[in-house]
Amino acid sequence: MQTEKVQFVHVPVLKSEAIEGLAIDPYGTYVDGTFGGGGHAVEVISRLNGNGRFIGIDQDEDAIENGRAKLQEYKNKNTQLVRDNFSNIKQILNALHIEAVDGILLDIGVSSHQLDVGERGFSYMHDAELDMRMDQRNPLTAEKVVNEYSKEDLTRVIRDYGEERWASRIAQFIVDRRSEKPIRTTFELSDVIKAAIPAKARQHGPHPAKRTFQAIRIEVNNELGILEQSIRDMVDVLNPGGRLCIITFHSLEDRIVKQTFKNLENPCTCPPEFPVCVCGKKPKIKIITRKPIEPSEEELEGNPRARSAKLRICEKIIPM
Repeated sequence: MQTEKVQFVHVPVLKSEAIEGLAIDPYGTYVDGTFGGGGHAVEVISRLNGNGRFIGIDQDEDAIENGRAKLQEYKNKNTQLVRDNFSNIKQILNALHIEAVDGILLDIGVSSHQLDVGERGFSYMHDAELDMRMDQRNPLTAEKVVNEYSKEDLTRVIRDYGEERWASRIAQFIVDRRSEKPIRTTFELSDVIKAAIPAKARQHGPHPAKRTFQAIRIEVNNELGILEQSIRDMVDVLNPGGRLCIITFHSLEDRIVKQTFKNLENPCTCPPEFPVCVCGKKPKIKIITRKPIEPSEEELEGNPRARSAKLRICEKIIPM
């Protein structure tokens, strides 16, 4: 029996702020590196005229399939969808014979669709096989991480990517449980995590499985490993005056974006006591948002999932 396709729906976070941040030129070329449900994309496309160009990128097959249907409304616009990871931005643009673009948007993290469609295995709220792959072609699944990683590697993943204080204990409980039988489903993993965290510690804060599920998802999809170099590559392919807008959803991502922006704005490695720069490294960007833009109270009322979202924007400058 075939599973019915679920419409890819993703409520775009900080939509008006991100679109304003792109400073769209109707004649320009723009990339949405995380097309998702197309919520941000539609806003970008609607501001382009016949000479403007839009490229949507997503590694999720469902997003691309639903995106093609959504973009049928914009046949008069120059739009393209590419199934790939945004980390391959240079290769993608090269294949499309595009030398540079005027703006790039990233909305990083798991989408509402991926959380809500239980069989994708992203959520501890739905019982499903442990999967968590954003790109279904990826050979690494959450089940493999949970059942094949050593205790030390599980501890590292859960501690570093989930910022979970009980990481070592959770890893030990996972190893003990899988020695009896493999952990195959989200509910089975959630039960192990709950058992590992002391009852008193479970009384307050988010769902006890939240941080561990986040950590495993990040590991499966190498979300943090690709981020810094992706930002640098995206700045490289921007036209002078072009904008890069990045929406993050947890502190680890935001920290990488913030630090990479700072390094690109001030790349000088000379000792502070040097009167002039001799390293020769020149700024590539100026930071538009000294502090990240966060959702308004009104947006949070309508979309609680936006609670931890932060938007940072930079603009490419003409080399001095």
